[in-house]
Amino acid sequence: MRIEMDKTKVGFAQVISEITNAGGDVVAIDVVSAGKDSDTRDITVNLTDADYDKVVDALRAVHGIRVVNVSDRTFLVHLGGKIEMQPKVKIVNRDDLSRVYTPGVARVCMAIHEDPNKAFSLTIKRNTVAVVSDGTAVLGLGDIGPHAAMPVMEGKAMLFKQLAGVDAFPICLDTKDPEEIIRTVKLISPAFGGINLEDIGSPHCFVVEERLKQELDIPVFHDDQHGTAVVMLAGLLNALKIVGKPIEQVKVVLVGCGAAGTACSKILLSAGVGELICVDRPGALVKDETYEIDNWNWLAQRTNPKGLRGGVPEVIGGADVFIGVSRPGVLKVDDIRKMAADPIVFAMANPEPEISPEAAEPHVRIMATGRGDYPNQINNVLCFPGMFRGALDCRARTINEEMKIAAARAIASVVTDDELNEAYIIPSTFNDKVVDRVSRAVVQAALATGVARRVPKEFR
Repeated sequence: MRIEMDKTKVGFAQVISEITNAGGDVVAIDVVSAGKDSDTRDITVNLTDADYDKVVDALRAVHGIRVVNVSDRTFLVHLGGKIEMQPKVKIVNRDDLSRVYTPGVARVCMAIHEDPNKAFSLTIKRNTVAVVSDGTAVLGLGDIGPHAAMPVMEGKAMLFKQLAGVDAFPICLDTKDPEEIIRTVKLISPAFGGINLEDIGSPHCFVVEERLKQELDIPVFHDDQHGTAVVMLAGLLNALKIVGKPIEQVKVVLVGCGAAGTACSKILLSAGVGELICVDRPGALVKDETYEIDNWNWLAQRTNPKGLRGGVPEVIGGADVFIGVSRPGVLKVDDIRKMAADPIVFAMANPEPEISPEAAEPHVRIMATGRGDYPNQINNVLCFPGMFRGALDCRARTINEEMKIAAARAIASVVTDDELNEAYIIPSTFNDKVVDRVSRAVVQAALATGVARRVPKEFR
């Protein structure tokens, strides 16, 4: 914090006392300027996020102190943004300039003009993904707009580069109109080898992704939907291995049929789940009802084969697995008691899960959440870097269900049989085997399903 202190009204000892009493630990003091009656000082304080406002408010309440500025390590790493663009070759003389720009660049332009596919080898399209958002469904923050969404998209671009060597650029659009989003992404698509849609709210996310998949010949992937689904399936495959239940024979109750819930349901169906019941505001979705939301109608026609009705308490009896992508408090201990032996609970609502792990732990065999401070975090970071690395390497036209299932199985395979246990069904986000394992599986699935335009040399 930078503070101005009127020395005729307050002493520096009181400043230290106020910070300490509010929970802060002063680790450095730097004098910016000193005068007869006032000082300006920078004070570095260690404290938890919970005490941040408490310390600042305590100083602002002291007569004679003016808090000029407050920053922390999180804000400091965002100064000027978190990413930058660097040239791959240096321009040091006229000859260099003539090769990367005029006149030499004209030959490359004409080569692409004559064969547009050469854009994949002669431009950044080969290794670049657009991270596109409208800022309507950011993390747990909701509709905060495109400007406020930029730090998240920059962070996503950092993860792409650091984990998978993929160049990614954040593009936040100042519109909520799905048609405008679709048109804009199509217009900028020549520069990119893939489109990662991010934090676009439901139901627009379904329309945007489906249309772009139909109208572009590069991979389009809404990570909030499919990244969640892929990592969920990876965790579930390993959890089922522990309890010795084949996926074709289990009953799954999934609560929350929004973007992520719908994608989770689709990948479970593709993976051959025995019985899937989807629950949302109307209760369990049933095929003889018509719902106001299109994806609910789609799910109703393909799930709940026994036509069960009611909410979670009415349909969870005998269920092997509960998957939550909804809100806190949806699942109760009494509901878990109705489940089959060795219940598996994936409570993935963030930041507060559908049931607290502390309440669920005595009653479940395996528990997973979306949080990093509990075991078995279902984290999209395990999916999207390797997914796009593989898709770019084979120049896939799309990302299909077979590629997603292959990615899920690859993530699950990183946890060896010797390592697998109730508290470790999913690898760490920093496990260096994940990206390579996922990218290779994605390439193999793309080749097998005919959506790859290039065979990487290691697969020849």
